[in-house]
Amino acid sequence: MPKHTDRHLTTIVFDFDGTLARLNIDFADMRRRILDLIARFNIPSDNLDNLFALEMVEAGRRNIAQVFPGNERNFVDQAYTLIRDIEMEGAMGGELFSGVEAMLKNLRDHQIKIGVVTRNCIEAVTHLYPEIQTTCDAVITREATKNVKPHPEQLLIALTALDTEPRAAAMVGDHPMDITIGKDVGTFTIGVLTGYAHEALLREAGADLILEAATEVTELV
Repeated sequence: MPKHTDRHLTTIVFDFDGTLARLNIDFADMRRRILDLIARFNIPSDNLDNLFALEMVEAGRRNIAQVFPGNERNFVDQAYTLIRDIEMEGAMGGELFSGVEAMLKNLRDHQIKIGVVTRNCIEAVTHLYPEIQTTCDAVITREATKNVKPHPEQLLIALTALDTEPRAAAMVGDHPMDITIGKDVGTFTIGVLTGYAHEALLREAGADLILEAATEVTELV
């Protein structure tokens, strides 16, 4: 796949974990702990183990609200505290990938607007990269949206904040959901091999371009 696009890109939107940084989060353990929490509320967790963590929390909230109305808020508070603690632990042991800060500066020098769209919490993101809100033009963490990736709302919020039409933007990420959200919204989509997915998964998701690392996007501008 050639490393180019025929689109005139004015904006690049990045995923964070696995794309710009390594957070060392054990997502399988996170899901197991949420399932254990659901069970402590005397709610069956059958058919939930195939969900992502945040979607697991929402499913648990709905089930608890239906069976034990009034207890769902307590569950959600505990679940998000659990998730936040795991994310913070990952951020404390994480790091930006080599060359990311230079890449962001290069994009700024070329008048490219920069966004970040992540399911992570703002506290973990800014702990790992304190300058993110000054080096990027829009940082949309899960607190800033009702619906996180792979729902298109989170990317649409970023593009609105960046005053960019989808065709002029690229969505860059290491997970098939990053490709899915970009295609649903209408952006150019770039998969990177520094995180979750191998090349075949990103191709299957429909990535327009696959790069070894996000830092290679400077070749497109």
